[in-house]
Amino acid sequence: MAKIAVVGAGPMGLTVTYRLLKMGHQVTLFEADNIVGGMSASFDFDGIKIERFYHFLCRSDYPLFDLLEDLGIEDSLRWQDTYMGYYWNKTTRDWGDPFALLKFPGLSLLSKVRYGLMAFTSTKRSNWKKLDGVDAVTWLRKWVGQEAYDVLWKPLFELKFHQYTNNLSAAWIWSRLKRVGSSRRHLLQESLGYLEGGSDTFLYRIKGAIEALSGEIRLATPVTKITINNGKTTGINTEQGHESFDRVVSTVPLPYVPDILEDLPAATRERYRSVENIAVVCVLAKLKKPLSKYFWLNVSDESMDIPGVVEYTRLRPLKDHIVYVPFYLPGDHPKYLEDNEVFTSKVRSYLKQINPDLSDEDILTIKAGRYRYAQPICPPNFLEQLPPINPGVEGLYVADTSYYYPEDRSISESIKLGNLLASMSGE
Repeated sequence: MAKIAVVGAGPMGLTVTYRLLKMGHQVTLFEADNIVGGMSASFDFDGIKIERFYHFLCRSDYPLFDLLEDLGIEDSLRWQDTYMGYYWNKTTRDWGDPFALLKFPGLSLLSKVRYGLMAFTSTKRSNWKKLDGVDAVTWLRKWVGQEAYDVLWKPLFELKFHQYTNNLSAAWIWSRLKRVGSSRRHLLQESLGYLEGGSDTFLYRIKGAIEALSGEIRLATPVTKITINNGKTTGINTEQGHESFDRVVSTVPLPYVPDILEDLPAATRERYRSVENIAVVCVLAKLKKPLSKYFWLNVSDESMDIPGVVEYTRLRPLKDHIVYVPFYLPGDHPKYLEDNEVFTSKVRSYLKQINPDLSDEDILTIKAGRYRYAQPICPPNFLEQLPPINPGVEGLYVADTSYYYPEDRSISESIKLGNLLASMSGE
């Protein structure tokens, strides 16, 4: 039995801790925040307990389904038919199925055919290796043509990825298309999932399971250093001092790693620093009436600096109507430094523009939240940029959402990587 520290209590860190405890190890989980969950954590939003950032489940999220069953909460899984829309040319239109594509007025018939072929083949492709070294813009232009790229993809890319738009992995973008595209009951109907009670249903069940297995969770306890001596991990430092551990598993965002692993070689630390991340300012609004019929509404409008709107209650029914509006920005972008009121004011205007029937009185509550390292940027051949999960130090394992590549962020991918980290560190 080894004494193991896990750093970061998001779904990945919770999964690592739970699996290691079941393997018979002594495990302590350290979290800087005062709650578990990371980006999937919830808060009280004007009387509604809801995630700070939106989440949804797809039918391919098998690692999550397996863990739900292991925890005895598989019955909390719900599936809901959902719809996608596109706000384009000042009009909201259906999107996401062949008929909607054919009716879309902004494309020629040839562009529509090419776009449809790209979407269909993306759900059927299983090997991403050939896309690994290709940039996404080149790949998309090849498939859908310049017209469809300019109309449908370019505005969304530039609003979400900014200066990184022309240096994104095609494999990474493909995986997003495949995951959502594969979550359909049939060709014309998307179906997404959620947990009854939200992500807290999972988070607090696994937290309770960890505690029942005699694991220790220390909240509001940031790790200031992971200590190394003679090529071996020796423990961690917090504000309370040093504590010895045989092994340490870090699941915090990679930008934090160079500071807490200052004993690593400079070249290794620089590889962690080289991973770029997009920040997010996510505005959450509670409305008196629906915004639209769509769960996911893509937005392409020169007057709006957002790539889309997520009407969460079109997936998970709640008493009031909940809308997430994300602004993706580089962390050093001047707009990211603006006050929350700038973003909430914009969202009030945008929502009323999308649905002219909405009035100020229909927007009951509005609040902005931020996450500095919300989305790693994955260029072509991204895995070659990352250090190995074990960066050459005995007993040390380091990973974050960057290591999902080519998959995108999801609770299920966190669990999948958490299972791998537990198997590696628990041997």
